[in-house]
Amino acid sequence: MTDGSTTIDHAAILDWMRRFAAEVEEHREELVRLDTAIGDGDHGTNLNRGMKKVLEKLDGTEGDDIGATLKAVGMALVSSVGGAAGPLYGTLFLQMGTATAGRSTLDTAGWADALEAGVKGVQARGKAEAGDKTMIDALLPALEALRTAQAEGDGPAAAASRSADAAQEGMTATIPLEARRGRASYLGPRSVGHQDPGATSTHLLLRSAAEAFASN
Repeated sequence: MTDGSTTIDHAAILDWMRRFAAEVEEHREELVRLDTAIGDGDHGTNLNRGMKKVLEKLDGTEGDDIGATLKAVGMALVSSVGGAAGPLYGTLFLQMGTATAGRSTLDTAGWADALEAGVKGVQARGKAEAGDKTMIDALLPALEALRTAQAEGDGPAAAASRSADAAQEGMTATIPLEARRGRASYLGPRSVGHQDPGATSTHLLLRSAAEAFASN
């Protein structure tokens, strides 16, 4: 499967951030509810506040350096989001920014390289692995699907769509898991039966990317 678009430009990245901010605001109460069950209950509120700061920062952005923009997103999240989400999402975007520094467009391989750098950064920061019931359970399948799509010649929009679908499957797969990282791990077996809020917001992130890349 291939699609017509061959690159992701700076405008698509900005559209992605606007879409993600809107998704977080729309799903804020759901994220709060999920986090109340197994965490501090602040994931939706914190991430919503952070994405508002991101949009404020991007309003003043000039130029078309994708890496610089993603780093600005990361810095805004680190400085404005409390709890675990700030450092983890901040690291994700900072590492993606480093991987795309100086680039004004990305092909599927460039997008996959950026996401891989971000995922590795999150794993290094959070020390989480697959099955720990964290955002990594959505990120790793998403990255794997993206690499498969790249190998099969998909353009960025189609590849991002497959990646988002894989993230959704990973998100759902956290429900029966017992948490081994983060505050949820304190609950032990009581964390079973609840969907992880970080994996949920990660799915929103990657779904927003797919929608942005398809429309730009």
